[in-house]
Amino acid sequence: MATQAPVSQVPDWVKAEIFIDVLKESVAGFSKIKSFKAAGGSAAGENYATIMLRVNIEVELIDGKEKSVSYMLKLPHQSEMFQAMMKINNIFEAERAAYNTIVPEMEQLYRDAGVEVKFGAKSYDLKDAKTDYVLLEDLAPQGFKNMNRLEGLDQAHTESALRKLSQWHAASVARVAQIGSYPEKYNTGFFTEQNRPIVTEINASMAKGFLESFATYEDNEEYLNIVKSLQPKLTDIYYKLAEPDTSGLNVLNHGDFWSNNMMFSHDSSGKIKETYLVDFQMPKYGSVAHDLLYFLISSTKFEDKLTKFDYYIKFYHENLVESLKILKYSKPLPTLREIHIALIKNGFWGYFTATGVMGAVLVDPTENASLDNFLGDTEEGVNFKSLLYSNPRYRKHMKIILPWLLNRGVFEEC
Repeated sequence: MATQAPVSQVPDWVKAEIFIDVLKESVAGFSKIKSFKAAGGSAAGENYATIMLRVNIEVELIDGKEKSVSYMLKLPHQSEMFQAMMKINNIFEAERAAYNTIVPEMEQLYRDAGVEVKFGAKSYDLKDAKTDYVLLEDLAPQGFKNMNRLEGLDQAHTESALRKLSQWHAASVARVAQIGSYPEKYNTGFFTEQNRPIVTEINASMAKGFLESFATYEDNEEYLNIVKSLQPKLTDIYYKLAEPDTSGLNVLNHGDFWSNNMMFSHDSSGKIKETYLVDFQMPKYGSVAHDLLYFLISSTKFEDKLTKFDYYIKFYHENLVESLKILKYSKPLPTLREIHIALIKNGFWGYFTATGVMGAVLVDPTENASLDNFLGDTEEGVNFKSLLYSNPRYRKHMKIILPWLLNRGVFEEC
């Protein structure tokens, strides 16, 4: 998730000269910089966890011609809450490691199998950066864009996203078989004992905001006591589900797979040409159910969210098996039934999604959309969470999701 940066948030060190080596690497025939501008790269409410800058540079080539190039630069917030979180879980280190190591390894697995699969933007090293950062090629000039998060993804875009996710998951499984286990940071992710206090604090703040709004919903009687009883248990449930399940399929989950963390390009008729993943800040090795529940509950259009859920799982499974075969995966292939069992066992991940990121997906754009307000208990934060959980669009989705979760037995052991 990233907030748009006003000019005041563009650090003094973000200057033309530190991009010279990047330009030499990425622009054939680069000679010199003619002009340089850094400005906000995404609108308020479209991302949360980082500041996103779009860096536009006019360059002169060796032959005298001029060319426009652009990059996306992700920077950390300087708020006290964010800096505290960074000390115990540096998402910038995780994302740069993903772009520099994990993504190339996975793409090479497909290349070795004779298939070209690309997962996302190219990343670059930026010399003399004064803070943590991630620097990426700007995909917008290539025609890539996010779809409207408020409307939700239609079937064509959902299928395209699931196809790419299945390729990612398949490669992550094949990588373990061929290269070995992931570094420990991918096995634990954010769910370390050191992080438990801050996870508990975040869960308490989010749960309180949801409960206060949910108490005003009509026809909530069947669920209100359930929601109340869950409050003190959320962190323990979260940590239990975060552990890899040795009896099921484990993959390297993207970890934040919602509609704004994927970009689509289309041809002149509107047909999808390619889908790329973005924001590899929260990769976590664990049950395949996590990415699936997170994505399908948060980001699909209302009319399809539950009516096509089982179809989407079947579609994902077919593509997963196809990719595993391409990668010559030698172990038994996962069955559709095994995927459904994982979804049932990890069903509470759907509740976390519905009461967490889905609120951010469905809220109207607002200048109050920030990580501090999303997670914090200030007056502004309380008001923002009320906006998240009380708006008609969110209520409409929750009206069908809670019965669906209940009927799948999600709350039985809570």
